[in-house]
Amino acid sequence: MALIDVIKFDGLATRDWLIYKHPSENLTTGSQLVVAEGQAVIFMKKGQICDIFDPGTHTLSTQNLPILQRVVNIPFGGKTPFTAEIFYLNTVTRLNVHWGTSDPVSIIDPKYSTRLRIRAFGQMGLKLKDYGVFLRELIGVMKPSEMIQFDNILEYFRGVIVQRIKVLIADIIVNEKISALEITPRLDEISESMRTRIEHNFDQYGMEVANFYIKSINFPDEDFEAINAVLHKRAEFDLIGDARYATARSFDVYETAAGNSSGIAGAFVAGGVGLGAGAALGGQMSQVMANTAPNGVICPGCNTNNAAGVKFCSNCGNDLTKPKVEAMTTKCPHCNSDVPESAKFCNHCGKSVEPPKCKNCSNLLAPGTKFCNQCGTEVTL
Repeated sequence: MALIDVIKFDGLATRDWLIYKHPSENLTTGSQLVVAEGQAVIFMKKGQICDIFDPGTHTLSTQNLPILQRVVNIPFGGKTPFTAEIFYLNTVTRLNVHWGTSDPVSIIDPKYSTRLRIRAFGQMGLKLKDYGVFLRELIGVMKPSEMIQFDNILEYFRGVIVQRIKVLIADIIVNEKISALEITPRLDEISESMRTRIEHNFDQYGMEVANFYIKSINFPDEDFEAINAVLHKRAEFDLIGDARYATARSFDVYETAAGNSSGIAGAFVAGGVGLGAGAALGGQMSQVMANTAPNGVICPGCNTNNAAGVKFCSNCGNDLTKPKVEAMTTKCPHCNSDVPESAKFCNHCGKSVEPPKCKNCSNLLAPGTKFCNQCGTEVTL
């Protein structure tokens, strides 16, 4: 049985090692134990942790092996051989532990009512806190000269992190009704909340979460395009107003129904138009059809449809025998289409054709003006 005089492990072969079992178990009192900075050494006998050594050079004796001395009854004085398992632990804080959700979290965004497939990515720091607990919980049975890498242990914990972060993100977006587009300013808060939620998972294995960061919460481009489509529709709504937007959407439904064999009824179902809305829209369409019925006379003053052959309008009394006078028109400053001179909005692009006013002094501005010629205020559209 070969006895060793110096016990050491430099750990220079790899920086990612976590546990190393020394190849020799045949020791003697008086041997030198070298523990480098960032290391700790544990002596184990019959599955029991006997003694723990911090960085430094230690001469093994019954004085610094009190527990082991009681287990194996090492006599005092002289060089006495004994056996024990020696484990080196890497105690350096590991700050570059990366994590990420391999599978997305499918969530309905509360603000845009769009389904998003959200992923999260981040980084954390870990270190050993209780060497004895860690060794008992995770060491298992190691062969001499065997080394356990940091990533072998992290593989389990990554699963815990991903599961917890999915639940946390879903809770914030769904229950607190925060849009995924507005969650970035809260990453620091979410990161701290996440750290406190996973601390006990590591603590029970003798490890400590030094820090935890969520770097990004994102979703695929096609999901972002769906939100852009919603924003575009809202912009139309804000631009042309409630009634005009509803009318435009109604005609979109009818346009779709034109090539649909299911007809108008199918259009109401496909467009999400309810029964009451459909009835109201039907009344509007009937009125439009009545106003454009053939063989009638349209009053140029009030657009009332009069019976054929009448001389005066039944609504405003206008003389229908006078030659029709073409309405004066002007050009839309946005799309250059002809619009009635009295119109407030262009019937081609829907934008206002009224001259812009200075927001500061209400002075009427010419199209294309960049600064008010009365007060000098910059014009913003």
